[in-house]
Amino acid sequence: MPNAAADLPRPAPNFADVQALARADMDAVDALIRARLASDVVLINQIAEHIIGGGGKRLRPMLHLLAARAAGYRGQDHVQLAAVIEFIHTATLLHDDVVDESDLRRGRKTANALWGNAASVLVGDFLYSRSFQLMVELDRLRVMRILADTTNAIAEGEVLQLLNIGNPDTDETAYLAVIERKTAVLFAAATRLGAVLAGLPAEQEEALHRYGMQLGFAFQITDDLLDYVSDAGTLGKNIGDDIAEGKPTLPLIYAIARSAPDQAASLRRAIESGGLDSLDNIVHAIRDSGALELTRAKARAYAADARAALAPLPPSSERTALELLAAYAVDRPH
Repeated sequence: MPNAAADLPRPAPNFADVQALARADMDAVDALIRARLASDVVLINQIAEHIIGGGGKRLRPMLHLLAARAAGYRGQDHVQLAAVIEFIHTATLLHDDVVDESDLRRGRKTANALWGNAASVLVGDFLYSRSFQLMVELDRLRVMRILADTTNAIAEGEVLQLLNIGNPDTDETAYLAVIERKTAVLFAAATRLGAVLAGLPAEQEEALHRYGMQLGFAFQITDDLLDYVSDAGTLGKNIGDDIAEGKPTLPLIYAIARSAPDQAASLRRAIESGGLDSLDNIVHAIRDSGALELTRAKARAYAADARAALAPLPPSSERTALELLAAYAVDRPH
């Protein structure tokens, strides 16, 4: 596979500043997560610690914390909600890796590769149930309704993606329907809940919801782009995983639509077979078609919409941080 370093977008320079702004709240979230992970069942502790301690960016809980502060919230319930959001996300990762038969995430062995599929699924269930316990403790019906609807939508997204696997006729509309449910809805819930805690009026609540939704689209489309332009050491997973799993992501969808008939037929066969035998040829075909540029432009359009959605909120350092995260979502190496 050719070296794609020249194709990599440069990471947003201010991401460390965003992390620094949220650090005090994130430290409280991390402490709560570790306290509430504790179980009498040793295997649960081992697997949960493996994935929670895996070096992730904690982007979803950070979004919630920043949105709550940007909305003017000054209480502490946002710490507990951020932990709920991270537990939900972590549970989906455990289940995703089993469904996808993945053996590498964030540069480390996946839980299912180390402990097996059964243990990973069951610990994912434990994390879901722990998240429910945490959200019930807050005793806010609207918060519970938003999170219940969100987890249900995520499950629908998983099933929709399963239906698309190996299907070369999957179009952009079907692809976007999957990532809306699999990724964007949790981003949107994280930011909307910040507005809910602060009691913002409907217009500002909807603004934060739209920001999160558009950001989620931008983030996932960029993830799917990076599968063809990054390298395993940077990305933290095996390059070509999407095509190996028969996933028709946006770069492939665009490439099929823009390629010559023989090239398009080859890409369609790659989706159907889910193999890596011709990965170099697949990557060359995608690049030659201009699909990567189209995919990157699509992600950046969503990021621009996310930034624009923040206009109804009053200026603050947290709102600026949310704007910077929209840039980071599309200009990052992993």
